[in-house]
Amino acid sequence: MAVKKSSAEKRHQQSEVRRMRNKKAKSAIRTLVKKFTESCHAKDATVAAENLKVLTKELDTIGGKGIMSKNAVSRKKSRMMKLYNVTFAK
Repeated sequence: MAVKKSSAEKRHQQSEVRRMRNKKAKSAIRTLVKKFTESCHAKDATVAAENLKVLTKELDTIGGKGIMSKNAVSRKKSRMMKLYNVTFAK
Protein backbone atom coordinates (compact mmCIF):
# COMPACT_ATOMS: atom_id res chain seq x y z
CA MET A 1 0.00 0.00 0.00
CA ALA A 2 1.39 3.39 -1.03
CA VAL A 3 2.00 6.11 1.48
CA LYS A 4 0.48 9.36 0.19
CA LYS A 5 0.75 12.90 1.44
CA SER A 6 -2.34 14.99 1.74
CA SER A 7 -2.69 17.86 -0.68
CA ALA A 8 -2.27 20.41 2.09
CA GLU A 9 1.04 18.92 3.21
CA LYS A 10 2.36 18.89 -0.33
CA ARG A 11 1.31 22.50 -0.97
CA HIS A 12 2.94 23.55 2.29
CA GLN A 13 6.17 21.84 1.30
CA GLN A 14 6.10 23.51 -2.13
CA SER A 15 5.44 26.92 -0.59
CA GLU A 16 8.38 26.47 1.79
CA VAL A 17 10.72 25.68 -1.12
CA ARG A 18 9.49 28.77 -3.00
CA ARG A 19 9.74 30.95 0.11
CA MET A 20 13.37 29.98 0.64
CA ARG A 21 14.20 30.56 -3.05
CA ASN A 22 12.54 33.99 -2.95
CA LYS A 23 14.31 34.86 0.29
CA LYS A 24 17.67 34.01 -1.27
CA ALA A 25 16.93 36.17 -4.32
CA LYS A 26 15.82 39.15 -2.23
CA SER A 27 18.92 38.83 -0.05
CA ALA A 28 21.12 38.85 -3.14
CA ILE A 29 19.42 42.04 -4.33
CA ARG A 30 19.98 43.73 -0.98
CA THR A 31 23.67 42.77 -1.15
CA LEU A 32 23.99 44.19 -4.67
CA VAL A 33 22.28 47.44 -3.59
CA LYS A 34 24.68 47.73 -0.68
CA LYS A 35 27.72 47.21 -2.92
CA PHE A 36 26.41 49.77 -5.40
CA THR A 37 25.71 52.44 -2.80
CA GLU A 38 29.13 51.89 -1.19
CA SER A 39 30.85 52.33 -4.55
CA CYS A 40 28.84 55.50 -5.19
CA HIS A 41 29.76 56.96 -1.80
CA ALA A 42 33.40 56.05 -2.47
CA LYS A 43 33.16 58.02 -5.77
CA ASP A 44 34.40 55.05 -7.80
CA ALA A 45 32.62 55.54 -11.13
CA THR A 46 33.85 52.42 -12.94
CA VAL A 47 32.93 50.05 -10.11
CA ALA A 48 29.62 51.83 -9.58
CA ALA A 49 28.75 51.54 -13.28
CA GLU A 50 29.52 47.82 -13.28
CA ASN A 51 27.53 47.27 -10.07
CA LEU A 52 24.60 49.22 -11.52
CA LYS A 53 24.62 47.06 -14.64
CA VAL A 54 24.58 43.84 -12.59
CA LEU A 55 21.93 45.23 -10.23
CA THR A 56 19.53 46.23 -12.99
CA LYS A 57 19.90 42.84 -14.66
CA GLU A 58 19.12 41.00 -11.42
CA LEU A 59 16.20 43.31 -10.64
CA ASP A 60 14.70 42.66 -14.07
CA THR A 61 15.09 38.92 -13.54
CA ILE A 62 13.40 39.04 -10.16
CA GLY A 63 10.61 41.24 -11.51
CA GLY A 64 10.01 38.87 -14.39
CA LYS A 65 9.74 35.89 -12.05
CA GLY A 66 7.27 37.68 -9.80
CA ILE A 67 9.46 37.60 -6.71
CA MET A 68 9.14 41.38 -6.49
CA SER A 69 6.38 43.37 -8.12
CA LYS A 70 7.29 45.17 -11.32
CA ASN A 71 6.49 48.53 -9.73
CA ALA A 72 8.86 47.85 -6.83
CA VAL A 73 11.57 46.83 -9.29
CA SER A 74 11.04 50.00 -11.34
CA ARG A 75 11.11 52.16 -8.22
CA LYS A 76 14.36 50.60 -6.99
CA LYS A 77 16.01 50.89 -10.42
CA SER A 78 14.94 54.52 -10.66
CA ARG A 79 16.39 55.36 -7.27
CA MET A 80 19.68 53.64 -8.07
CA MET A 81 19.95 55.44 -11.44
CA LYS A 82 19.22 58.74 -9.73
CA LEU A 83 21.92 58.10 -7.12
CA TYR A 84 24.41 57.27 -9.86
CA ASN A 85 23.53 60.33 -11.97
CA VAL A 86 23.64 62.73 -9.02
CA THR A 87 26.90 61.31 -7.69
CA PHE A 88 28.77 61.33 -10.99
CA ALA A 89 27.27 64.41 -12.65
CA LYS A 90 29.88 66.69 -14.19
